[in-house]
Amino acid sequence: MEYEATRGMPAESRIVFDVASDVSTMSRWLPEEIHVRDIAPGLAEADARTERTTHQGLMRTAPERLRLEWGVKDRPDYAGWLEVTDAGAGASEVVAHLSFRGDQPEASDSGRAREEAQRSLERSLDRLAEEVARRVAQPGY
Repeated sequence: MEYEATRGMPAESRIVFDVASDVSTMSRWLPEEIHVRDIAPGLAEADARTERTTHQGLMRTAPERLRLEWGVKDRPDYAGWLEVTDAGAGASEVVAHLSFRGDQPEASDSGRAREEAQRSLERSLDRLAEEVARRVAQPGY
């Protein structure tokens, strides 16, 4: 099952990407069950805690493409990406995409799991837009 959300951002694409890829502030916009830490330049590790288990994942940045890509180490049936593009007039757009396969609840056509995954994706982009707006309003923040 594929999920995707798009959100306009109140800043140019490079600023938005810098905010989105800043591991030290990801907790402000990612779902609260995801905790990210740098492990090397352009590479981060994440823990995602669910009701049933904890999964470890990797995230890499592709600054030249204004793109983040991630996946879970022990579940090759989950991956995602986020990409920023210019929208003109000092604004940009972010697209976030999640792919669930296998026996995960989000991989089925189950209404509740599907709705929650989509809502979570959209909430994250809303919080990212808020974080970008703060960064633009308070340079050096």
